[in-house]
Amino acid sequence: MTGYDLKHILAEELARVVPGEAGKRRTRFDYVLPGFGERIHISGRKSYVLQRTIGGKQRLITIGDAAIVTERLAKDVARRLILRIELGQNPADKKKRGRKTPTYAAFLQSYWDVAAPTWKKSTREIHDIYRRTHLDHAFADNFIDEIGHADAVRWHAEVTRSAGPGAANRAMEILKAMFAKAEAWGYIPEHSNPFRGVKKNRGRKIERFLSDAEMARLGKALADRRADQPVEVALVTLLALTGCRRGEILNLTWGEVQGRKLKLTDSKTGPRIVWLGEEARAVLDGLPRGKRDERVFPFKGQSVSAIDWFWRKLRRDAGLDDVRLHDLRHNYASLAARSSETLPMIGSLLGHRQVSTTARYAHLDDTSLLEAATEIGDEIACRLALSEAPWRQ
Repeated sequence: MTGYDLKHILAEELARVVPGEAGKRRTRFDYVLPGFGERIHISGRKSYVLQRTIGGKQRLITIGDAAIVTERLAKDVARRLILRIELGQNPADKKKRGRKTPTYAAFLQSYWDVAAPTWKKSTREIHDIYRRTHLDHAFADNFIDEIGHADAVRWHAEVTRSAGPGAANRAMEILKAMFAKAEAWGYIPEHSNPFRGVKKNRGRKIERFLSDAEMARLGKALADRRADQPVEVALVTLLALTGCRRGEILNLTWGEVQGRKLKLTDSKTGPRIVWLGEEARAVLDGLPRGKRDERVFPFKGQSVSAIDWFWRKLRRDAGLDDVRLHDLRHNYASLAARSSETLPMIGSLLGHRQVSTTARYAHLDDTSLLEAATEIGDEIACRLALSEAPWRQ
């Protein structure tokens, strides 16, 4: 046995027993056959691979599962692949042509073709935006059964950095549902959804509502834009006055406007009635009335994008950069709570099915809490006759 042989054997054995970096996929390459190696996946599964430069790009060809194919057989296959590569052939292309499992891009389109017709119009508009911005190029030309949990975690982190935690969570929910269909349709094994177990970003606490000064600034910003953008101004004003969800107003038709109420045929929680105060009714009366099936707020192209773009400019003008359009709904609920409306009453106004959902919105500001604490404390102090206490002297 030569010194080289001994060194080679020791290196191989040490590689088998020395653990790699936890949580990462790694490849142990062979000393004798260039490019041949054993890939150890995060799950512990091992496979034989061949890494070669083909057409100026480095490619990794999977030969087979180490639990099924012996190392000797895998090396024989690798040598034949190397020969074909030297002759100018691309084994990876042939392998792709022979696979029945679709690529990520192909399956994304198939899923969209099947699922999109079942979504509400507003949901489809939002999903289409997320697809264009975050999904279409998420995993390039990977086959869907090649996308693992680590890939999903990495992608979620990248979208979080580029688009924010909320957008990353919503985009991930779309992909999670898509891979659930891939399981159901037999393209990937059961319980192999790569997005299962990926932790969502923590959501922002719903505590933001507008002070009197902020409401005044928002009102001025709306007034300044009323002449140039009357439809957008009317829509935001109606959201503030009714506490409706954005989609409920964007999809509102004239047939649903019935006197002092909106009879919504389709909302997040199903059909519901929205009662209109005098100001809200006046906003609608100031708009040109269309046919029953026409939208009250018609926008060309993507209505969601149009109103979001308008809101970003409006809140900048008002100095409310941290206020979301949805916070107008929260503000409506908070003002109702401060007016001593009951949670069931507020829930009915907002279209909630459960009081627990309404309770999330019914936060009070520090001033209201201080006033309440002072009032209750004074009442108790009076009953305890604390006016004669030492600390009152």
